[in-house]
Amino acid sequence: MSRASEDSNRRMLRARDAMDRSYAQPLDVPTLAAIAHVSPAHFIRTFKATFGETPHRYLQRRRVERAMVLLRSTEQSVTDVCMAVGFSSLGTFSRVFADVVGEPPSVHRRRGPLAPVPSCFGMRWLRPSDSALSEKPGGAARP
Repeated sequence: MSRASEDSNRRMLRARDAMDRSYAQPLDVPTLAAIAHVSPAHFIRTFKATFGETPHRYLQRRRVERAMVLLRSTEQSVTDVCMAVGFSSLGTFSRVFADVVGEPPSVHRRRGPLAPVPSCFGMRWLRPSDSALSEKPGGAARP
């Protein structure tokens, strides 16, 4: 791997780490590009080439992953969870949640509380599969 590639990967990882830390905060492409020290257009292209999804989609997925845990481990309303993870619209949250998880937030909550397992196992188990992110013919997010 060339030095330029390593530098580019480090920059993208720095921005992705910022998204992981501050997922609930308003984050936009210019802010993330500044963290990576590149232009916004270059950031979007390079992030997608590096991680396989756009920065916007990555941030949405991280927010949904956190919402999945909150829905099943707290008594917060769906609206409160929506706002707590960084969405500003309940409609957008519900649509994105259903696209990523394959079911609406209220149905996911009915699955009951999370089983007591090590957090690393639980996070991996609950993480939506990458196949759910790609649109299937007919508009279905999952088979």
